[in-house]
Amino acid sequence: MCATSAKPRDQTSARRLALPGMLALGLMLGGCITAGTPQRKVTLPEPPRQAELAPAVAREHQRILAAYNGTYQDARLEGLIKQTVDRLVAASERPDQRYRITVLNSPSVNAFALPTGQLYVTRGLVALANDSSELASVLAHEMAHVTAQHAEIREDRARQVALVKNVFDSLGSDPEMGALALAKSKIALATFSRTQEFEADGIGVAIAARAGYDPYGATRFLTSMGRNAEIKPATQGHIDQRAPDFVSSHPATPERVKNAQTSARQFRAPGSSDPSRDAYLAAIDGVVYGEDPSEGFVRGRRFLHPKLAFTFLAPEGFALDNTAQAVLGIKEGGGEALRLDVVRVPGEQTLTEYLNSGWIEHVDPKSIEELTINGFPAATATAKGEQWAFRLYAARFGSDVYRFIFAAKHMTPEIDASFRESVNSFRRMSLTESNATKPLRLKVVTATVDDTAESFASGMAITDRPLERFRVLNGLAATDRVKPGDRVKVVVE
Repeated sequence: MCATSAKPRDQTSARRLALPGMLALGLMLGGCITAGTPQRKVTLPEPPRQAELAPAVAREHQRILAAYNGTYQDARLEGLIKQTVDRLVAASERPDQRYRITVLNSPSVNAFALPTGQLYVTRGLVALANDSSELASVLAHEMAHVTAQHAEIREDRARQVALVKNVFDSLGSDPEMGALALAKSKIALATFSRTQEFEADGIGVAIAARAGYDPYGATRFLTSMGRNAEIKPATQGHIDQRAPDFVSSHPATPERVKNAQTSARQFRAPGSSDPSRDAYLAAIDGVVYGEDPSEGFVRGRRFLHPKLAFTFLAPEGFALDNTAQAVLGIKEGGGEALRLDVVRVPGEQTLTEYLNSGWIEHVDPKSIEELTINGFPAATATAKGEQWAFRLYAARFGSDVYRFIFAAKHMTPEIDASFRESVNSFRRMSLTESNATKPLRLKVVTATVDDTAESFASGMAITDRPLERFRVLNGLAATDRVKPGDRVKVVVE
């Protein structure tokens, strides 16, 4: 939940969020620095030489920064990525191509490149990779899209689809034939994009191998990426579409993994370990893991926002997801959900008036009542949709109004009471409490003879499936064992 969300908003726009719209936006939710660990600085500055970018590219760059929480500044990490890119460029068919690298301050697993050579990689992707060859496989894949001019080809195909649609919209003679033609065009575009992905995989593996990296890095990373997607919280994957993961646009299908392995076999047989692993792990030791400190934290069912100085506890059984627009949550099974966001409401408008102002449809006027929540003026009401029943709360917190929207497919007095208990946990954080709340970070440690995957997982600062996350984070299958002397990543406060 971005701190900037507390800025004034167009209330007229907020009122247009009818009940179905709210569902579409998120209700249908279908650290401390340890001793010896270098501090990583998280900030949102303009990257170097930004003024040199063409206006159109600069606008796209700003849009990307807004979607991915700005840049993540870490000289050692940037140096690692630049060194990797330089080696890949020298081994590519376009050694004259230059890339401008931006590390994005996002936990999502993503990397992409613009046709102009703007290359982006998230800290979430860097954290998931386990050696330089895995990172190189992703960067080489994106460079392949640039050198093969896939972006330009995709745009051209998209224009063709738009042209087909315009033609049939103008003719309007046979809607069924028009729809069929448009559907075929879209299928051709989708198939073509899939072909591009396979082509980029093959080119990327070849570039990485020629640059001296392990060609099986792509196979390992695609496997980890697919496993990582499987253990996301239940709320993720259906929200915050501004910043999709790499897996959403580059599906880690078994077919892609097999294709990458086939490409790698052209260079050598599998089996040998990557000698770059220790150096890579040293470079990412201390990287922020998970959410950006400026956007708040999820700790189990609790959400804390040190910068905005508030916290609340979700109902029992809920998994929370913090996005730039709102805090979203869903209960296991999908029958209950919540959304917390912040808006600016004129001081002269009472909260009871606001709840009945039309920003959400089907509010029962008789259910509106005033109350206080830990000393804050508040109001509550109920609303009813076709499939969901809603309990709404609005609380004034400073100059802003925080909106809690709870939803249940089958509302009962017990469920409603759990929602009220949750909103009653909303409170101001003390200065001491805010200062003590730190982001999670990666820490690289050496396994001893007594260490196991289970023991490492039990000590991590993660409550959501820690053993699975430890294994995925370290590229370990369920049957793999941690051996004495292994260097592994753990998540700490």
